[in-house]
Amino acid sequence: MAKEANMLKHMKTGPKVRKSTADRIIDVIIYLVLGLIAVSTVMPFLYVVAGSFATDKELTERAFFIIPRVWSINAYSYAIHNSNILQGLFNSIKLTVGGTAMCMAFSLLFAYPLSKSHLRGRDVIMNLVIVTMLFGGGMIPSYIVYTSYGLLDSYWALILPGVISPFNMIIIKKFFQDLPIELEDAAYVDGATDLQVFYKVALPLSKPVIASISLFYGVGFWNDYFASMIYLRTASKYPIQILLRSIILLSNSVSESAQDYYDMNGAPPDKAVKMACTVIATVPILVIYPFVQKYFTKGVMVGAVKG
Repeated sequence: MAKEANMLKHMKTGPKVRKSTADRIIDVIIYLVLGLIAVSTVMPFLYVVAGSFATDKELTERAFFIIPRVWSINAYSYAIHNSNILQGLFNSIKLTVGGTAMCMAFSLLFAYPLSKSHLRGRDVIMNLVIVTMLFGGGMIPSYIVYTSYGLLDSYWALILPGVISPFNMIIIKKFFQDLPIELEDAAYVDGATDLQVFYKVALPLSKPVIASISLFYGVGFWNDYFASMIYLRTASKYPIQILLRSIILLSNSVSESAQDYYDMNGAPPDKAVKMACTVIATVPILVIYPFVQKYFTKGVMVGAVKG
């Protein structure tokens, strides 16, 4: 039994291949290069986080640091007390969740029929989709259209124009085309309708592409700034990005009279406020990303390689 167990273990692990000295040197170089790239990517963000907790004196004296000598939350206190930032966070979450759900629903329902070769006029529809990627009406005509339809000062003006992204829809379409046709044929044999095949067969197999494209849509809505500034008029509807812009503009005029409101470290410097706003706007996306990261590469590559 022991001999059989050892043989089974050897079959699972496989024979170990000895690497030559040259291969080991190349591996070390690869790891060093990748490590340097990772550090160069993470360090700026760590500096922004540390700077948001730093004092004016430290930001002036030290060009770069990761751990502040003196910790201060004045920048965050200033950002919270000088704007309705919680309302802005709620508005951004509402816009991001609602907009992403609607965009994914329309993109999936549009991409699935186009992935079927028996659909008549499929090539014509795809050409029309591609045209929208190359040409646009422009900002002024779009503003006139949204105003005429009563979309001004509404979240619909931010969602409806991009409810279907041609690029994302094409990725989803390619993913559907790569799904095993035998599974759908078996469902049809069992008496399933087209909608049931889509809901019970195609969608459960499409979790990678759904997660990755949802992340694309979600980041787009969360970072939306320009469209919100143009089409929204009511302050209570402003997303977090607009409020953070207002905070940064107001932080330039922090005067000596504000010193008494803060602790012994004084009023927050303009640079620290900007860093705090960057952290506030970035952290929610960073919290979500690890949950979809495992689907990210597979969802994009599988749907985009073949076509």
